Amino acid sequence: MITASADGDTSRLRATVDFVKEQDTATLLPLLLPGLDGPELRSLVEHCEFRHAALLVFPPGEAELDAMLADCGLVADTPPRPSVVVRERLAVRHKRSAAELDVGILRPGVECLDGERRMVEVFALTVPPGSDLDTVAAHERERQHEAHVAFEVEAPDPLVLRGLCAAFGQYGATPGGGGYNPHENGTVFYFTAPAEAKAPYRRVELYVPGGHRDILAAHLDEHRGNHPAETLLRLLTGAWTTQALAAFARLEVADAMDGERSVGLAELAHEVGAFEPNLATLLRYLTMLGVVGEDRDGFRLTDTGRLLRADAEGSMRSLALMYGGPFYESFAGLGDTVRTGRVAFEQRFGENHFDHFARDPELAELFDRSMAAGSRMFDPLPAHPVLTGAAEGATVVDIAGGSGELLSRILSAHPRLHGLLLERPHTVEAARVLLGAAGHAARCAFQAGDFADVPAGGDVYVLSRVLHDWDDDRCREILRHCARAMSDTADLLVVERVLPADGSASLATAWDLHMMCNVGGRERRADHYARLFADAGLTLVGRAPLPLDGNVLHVRRAGTVNT
Repeated sequence: MITASADGDTSRLRATVDFVKEQDTATLLPLLLPGLDGPELRSLVEHCEFRHAALLVFPPGEAELDAMLADCGLVADTPPRPSVVVRERLAVRHKRSAAELDVGILRPGVECLDGERRMVEVFALTVPPGSDLDTVAAHERERQHEAHVAFEVEAPDPLVLRGLCAAFGQYGATPGGGGYNPHENGTVFYFTAPAEAKAPYRRVELYVPGGHRDILAAHLDEHRGNHPAETLLRLLTGAWTTQALAAFARLEVADAMDGERSVGLAELAHEVGAFEPNLATLLRYLTMLGVVGEDRDGFRLTDTGRLLRADAEGSMRSLALMYGGPFYESFAGLGDTVRTGRVAFEQRFGENHFDHFARDPELAELFDRSMAAGSRMFDPLPAHPVLTGAAEGATVVDIAGGSGELLSRILSAHPRLHGLLLERPHTVEAARVLLGAAGHAARCAFQAGDFADVPAGGDVYVLSRVLHDWDDDRCREILRHCARAMSDTADLLVVERVLPADGSASLATAWDLHMMCNVGGRERRADHYARLFADAGLTLVGRAPLPLDGNVLHVRRAGTVNT
């Protein structure tokens, strides 16, 4: 690292200027990432460019800073502007109030030996004579926390960005944090170069225009993996995230925000009837999560946040209200469920969730809407070969089909097919309205009933997100009702999240916990489902993936696979 005595800031700055002049992307990258060469080096040079080197200096005042810059041949086009990020980092590192730290940032240009113009990024913490900030300056000069080199990705294609991050990791660089700057609309990925790096800098910045939250989230997760206490603390605050999203939905803040422009805090607070300072706190938290964005004009919805509007296509507002409402309350009893096997929802509300929701029309409607909110899982299902190959006039029977979202999609995709929806009486009426509004009333019949009432004569039977509600014995009973109704030529399509056999990350694993705690059901592996089908006289003949970690399992009567 570059080091110097307390009075050597000018020397350190001059060394930084010389470094920027002498280096270019192709020479600097191998110094930072030993072993990088050949095609890999050429690929990185093609996609990112060395932009600046940075350091922190400690002038007594503005005049001394100007003199330091002049001694190093630097000319600042503008006065220093506040550096909030560095000030906050210094405050945390040295347990100081940020208000007592005057930190500015300058980016004077440098004409380099290769003819390019790069920058020296100068952070300046003002340390007046006799100030107790001398100890801060001495520590920072020794450790060089803020010294770094920066590369910029000019054309930030997500695939390229993932490849760059992977290449840095392949050659020994470790994730060192990062973040999104809404004022510049840019994302920063920090890395720590390996110990064997030959450059005088270990901290490397990769700057990318725009917001790249998915890639940044993965980068930060890897960084936190090296900081277990921080990782655990973030996990422990997961309940806060659920309630923040639920409050955002309950207050209808997303509905009050224009989809295309930023809205000022005062206007937004007035619109939703919220206490302005507390709304600001909520919105800052949601900004950190990527649900909203912030700029000088106020707050705006991101693509994620738009899904919490009631009128959004594929709206998930109902899910936020359900997960932040009844299901959130029952999750407080998860420990008792694990210890005793009792369903936490039933202990909290005195009855199973189906009966509880059926007794309350508002809750029943919310539950049906929340089920429909996960409908993106159904997007590819109408193109399943069983449906595309069904004969003219064939009937699709949707068993416990909810409000008819899935059946409506199938009938819209296949005008030659007919539908029959089996559901509880109050839900049948909601489905009748939805399917009628979609123009399918003439091709769809409705039957109020239970699983014992599965009608015979269907050509394709659909059982979507039903089996995970029940234990194995009840699943076998449901499947036997299906098998009795099915002819030898009928098909059954079962839509469920399937637990991965290799233990890899999956939404199914999270839903397994949810089903255990709130419903008394479970998610299952594919081989487990195959055994349940076999016990009911059915055979699993195919499986295909769906969005949101869903699967469609193709089932037929045993002995009829090839008919």
